[in-house]
Amino acid sequence: MNPADADQGAVPLRRTPRQARSRARLALVLRAAERVLVAEGVEALTTTRVAAEAEVSVGSLYQYLPDRDALIDALAAGYFARIEAAMDDLVRAASAERWEDPVGVLLDAFAGIYRTEHGFRALWFGSGLTERTRAADREHKRRMADGVHRVLLALDMADDDEALADVGHAAILAADALAQEAFRRDPAGDAALLEEAKVMLRGYLGAVVARYPSREGGI
Repeated sequence: MNPADADQGAVPLRRTPRQARSRARLALVLRAAERVLVAEGVEALTTTRVAAEAEVSVGSLYQYLPDRDALIDALAAGYFARIEAAMDDLVRAASAERWEDPVGVLLDAFAGIYRTEHGFRALWFGSGLTERTRAADREHKRRMADGVHRVLLALDMADDDEALADVGHAAILAADALAQEAFRRDPAGDAALLEEAKVMLRGYLGAVVARYPSREGGI
């Protein structure tokens, strides 16, 4: 996925571009920033380096993204937006289909994102995350947890109650930690660890569904 594909309204900017030409220039800069991030690491994400990669002036970049922290925050916001859009697509699919293995479907889908989002991996596995990005990540995980919640409801696997929100949050935190470790071990994702993650989450969500004996869904 392209870092410029995210809604730029979701990206934290010093100034919001209004004209189509300005939005296109910002998209160009974000694509350049991701190339630098993937090839050279977080440490190389300076306004000077990114402006050179994008072939724009430092002054034009500075209007929107004045420093490395702003570049990191903007890239992270784009990744979060695209991952959440993928979750929304999965919720819609769950409403239209009957999944025999919901855990497998969800984990495989997000493992696929990890494989293709080289910039996301470079950012998360580097050492330059800002406090703003860490706070945004916590909110991102809550929105992803809401997606798990909605999938369970779409598949008619549980009743909607307050406890179910905590279930989604716990599942996302566990899945995220295991997925990160799997992709730290292997850029393609350590297959054995990803399979163990599925076993663990099937057991957990199976116990959750057992709280709702009238439900017919499986894990």
